[in-house]
Amino acid sequence: MIRGLIFDLDGTLVDSLPGIAAALNHSLEGLGLPTHSQEDVAGYIGDGIEVLVKRALKSDDEKQIAKVVAGFQKHYPTDWKNGTLPYPGMIDLLEELHRKEIPMAVLSNKPHLYTVEIVEALFPHHLFNPIQGHRAEFPKKPDPTTALQIVSDWNLSPSEVAYVGDSSVDLATAQAGNLIPFIFSWGYGTPDNFPLLDSIADLRTRIS
Repeated sequence: MIRGLIFDLDGTLVDSLPGIAAALNHSLEGLGLPTHSQEDVAGYIGDGIEVLVKRALKSDDEKQIAKVVAGFQKHYPTDWKNGTLPYPGMIDLLEELHRKEIPMAVLSNKPHLYTVEIVEALFPHHLFNPIQGHRAEFPKKPDPTTALQIVSDWNLSPSEVAYVGDSSVDLATAQAGNLIPFIFSWGYGTPDNFPLLDSIADLRTRIS
């Protein structure tokens, strides 16, 4: 029986690709560097901003990476608002789960400031506790440390909690923490050879 759910953010709760791609391309344009299609950017998402930029640049030049990251951080606070929306039906499902008193959290590799800002702007404030983005003092997913701390704070065991995501990173996080993995088919970096959920209705069925 599932008694708690931890959700990834990008590609799971929200379609954030347009905002991420816009901020990345604004930064690249400002430095006179080639830009990328949204389809390409989708393949760069999942491991935080620095890895996103490194994949876009196809370079390990630390100075160039730092410049593009700085530009992304400048543009993203505006650009995400023009290209980030909850997936249709997601809020209704979350409200159903909240009425059933199932604890829910957000755990993302997106920087903590943006994670909190986006969740609080797009979702009712009572749904998630905690909302956790990446902070320097905590390891990134797929390290399960933060996910397991959330489970412990809920006084549950990992086998009672599902990690809901969209990528190979999310699957690895769930497996490393002995959580139940539910992976949507529509996100970024979707794993191969794993049973995927094709709709929010599929998730509702699995947790009923």
